[in-house]
Amino acid sequence: MLQGVDPNGPSIWNKEDVKKENKELIREITKLQRLLYADGKRSLLIILQGIDAAGKDGTVRAIFSGINPLGCNVFSFKPPTEEELAHDFLWRIHSKVPAKGMIHIFNRSHYEDILVPSVEGYLDQEIIDERFDQINHFEKLITSNGTKILKFYLHISKEEQLDRLTERIENPTKHWKHNDGDWESRKKWDDYMNVYEQLFSRCNDIPWHIVPANRNWVKVNYVAREILHALQEMELSWPGLETERFK
Repeated sequence: MLQGVDPNGPSIWNKEDVKKENKELIREITKLQRLLYADGKRSLLIILQGIDAAGKDGTVRAIFSGINPLGCNVFSFKPPTEEELAHDFLWRIHSKVPAKGMIHIFNRSHYEDILVPSVEGYLDQEIIDERFDQINHFEKLITSNGTKILKFYLHISKEEQLDRLTERIENPTKHWKHNDGDWESRKKWDDYMNVYEQLFSRCNDIPWHIVPANRNWVKVNYVAREILHALQEMELSWPGLETERFK
């Protein structure tokens, strides 16, 4: 699946035109987020996955910086704690699913609980196979409760990742992003790509959006258009007066 997507995006796109469109897309998303919160009948879960330095944090900043914080939360799922390991692997995820009216963003998600143990080999394949099915059931459950799920894989090239990881060492303003573990994971690039391909084929009841992410303005355009379309499809409306309060 990834082989058919150029991580640079369409070569004919004009940068200034797309950046102008991005501003309008983000303005519309901001308006509809307020309506989603007021309407209180639906919710939106945005899942961002990608290899280290794919631009997940930057995507959140670019699209959601103007969002009312009352109606939006971002969660990043790191290695599970001792308490989390004492429960099923979806226990910590389920508590972060958005309530009606909310947008929640997963910067890494439950898919890490297949990716990492698959590559590192610390879970049996039988358990991994069960997790594919369990994730599909989990996503079906929350969808049936009125949550729209959007799943994005931010697709960068191996060369682009090298440039970004190197910049984290050479640029003092990005030292805080540096993590030696990212370089160790990079050595297993092909292994991670193989597992991602399994995720795309086995957890695709809710489709994945493969986003060209080498160029940030292209990435933002792809993601913002899908988010705006999802919000528009919800047919949200402003609630009327609760007249009983005035009687």
